[in-house]
Amino acid sequence: MVATQSAMQQLELVKEAKVFGILAGRLDPRLEASGVLAKDGLFYVIFDNIPHIACVGAELSSAAVANHVIEQDRGHRRGFEDIAYDSQNGRFYVLIESLPCGGAKFMAAVQEYDINFGYLGTAWLDFPLDRPNKGLEGLTCVHRQGQTYLLGLCEGNRCKGGAAGRVPGGGRIQVFQRGRHHWDRVGKIRLPETVLFVDYSGISVTGNRIAVISQVSSALWLGDLAPSDWQVTGAGTSYALPRDADGSIIYGTAEGVSWIAPDQLVMVSDKTKPEQDRRCRAKDQSIHIFRIPGLATR
Repeated sequence: MVATQSAMQQLELVKEAKVFGILAGRLDPRLEASGVLAKDGLFYVIFDNIPHIACVGAELSSAAVANHVIEQDRGHRRGFEDIAYDSQNGRFYVLIESLPCGGAKFMAAVQEYDINFGYLGTAWLDFPLDRPNKGLEGLTCVHRQGQTYLLGLCEGNRCKGGAAGRVPGGGRIQVFQRGRHHWDRVGKIRLPETVLFVDYSGISVTGNRIAVISQVSSALWLGDLAPSDWQVTGAGTSYALPRDADGSIIYGTAEGVSWIAPDQLVMVSDKTKPEQDRRCRAKDQSIHIFRIPGLATR
């Protein structure tokens, strides 16, 4: 996969910084950043290992007056994977990857907050998962014909765990609409089979433009959603996250993505795992702004 991805055009780094450094010690130094939302010139960052939400100014500087931590003392305490905003209803949603839901069944869930991040409750995303640690990794909110939908990105290909989930060409996004008791699954989006990612770790939609990132493949895919149904139009385009001089992966823990502008995206990175290349440590637990080459006038 490294050889395949290195042949792609690379994203251009605009700026980046360690999240702990930006927050000047306001949170625990181990920050497993897992999702990011760009809204009104600010970046909201959520973490797998703590319930609090970081608000970061676009300068990515510890001196930015907008930097602060939104502490949460209600709801679940860990397992968070992404954050989305519902502009029609003034609601934030934080994704919990997978929770036990009776017997051996597992499902993802969302914690809902009001416009001021007041906790409102938790609801299931009604889609069965085959194991506790391979569930939904990305979340974004889409409005169509006055209706609100949540799009949940499966981590594994064909929504599978284990070896089956690592076979490229089976990217899947589940579509949910709010029901009486939980979020009902109402559709599925298949990514093109030409998207050869080993896993999927973040999603963001603006208009009909969709961005999906992969942690293991260290890459971004951009495509277009059909305006009237849940299908991707065309093959889209894949980009590699920047590599080092010999083409090796250095962004090995990218977990969340959000659109900033037609040609810019913000991403966050988790903590490097012990088995990963040491070169990835320089980029982990960070927030990054990338430019997409050639899209400034799109």
